[in-house]
Amino acid sequence: QTVLQGIILLPLRAICITFLLLLAWLVSSIATFCQPGRGHLPLEGWRRRMIQTALSSLTRTAYFVMGFQVKVKGKVASLPEAPIFVAAPHSSFFDAIICALTGMPSIVTRAENLSTPVFGTILSSLQPVAVSRQDPDSRKNTVAEITRRALARGQWPQVI
Repeated sequence: QTVLQGIILLPLRAICITFLLLLAWLVSSIATFCQPGRGHLPLEGWRRRMIQTALSSLTRTAYFVMGFQVKVKGKVASLPEAPIFVAAPHSSFFDAIICALTGMPSIVTRAENLSTPVFGTILSSLQPVAVSRQDPDSRKNTVAEITRRALARGQWPQVI
């Protein structure tokens, strides 16, 4: 019976996750379409709310479909309380759970990730701080950008 459940559930889960991923790509594309100051100015109004609510819900749903149920204990810090989140070790796909639970904050990511099909569009909608591994000044530029966003008094989303 367990093997039969796996034979049925695996393709069903794969189809649902693919559908949710494409829906997240569509939401991200709509939210960033004709975005003024693309990447240099924060998303505002309906664009930011769309990313915070729709993308967060889609990410949580995708993890639920994968079989993960996450419960939050305590209270997530608000933007005025903590303009910067630190999550460690940030090396797996579980980092997206933290993003979904905290309202889709900006992230720090490799610049190469932004050119990945589908995922690149979703990542771009989070207004990431892109780190270029080829640029010798990248570390200094990344710290400067995170500091600039943290001191912007709520104009930018939290950075994780």
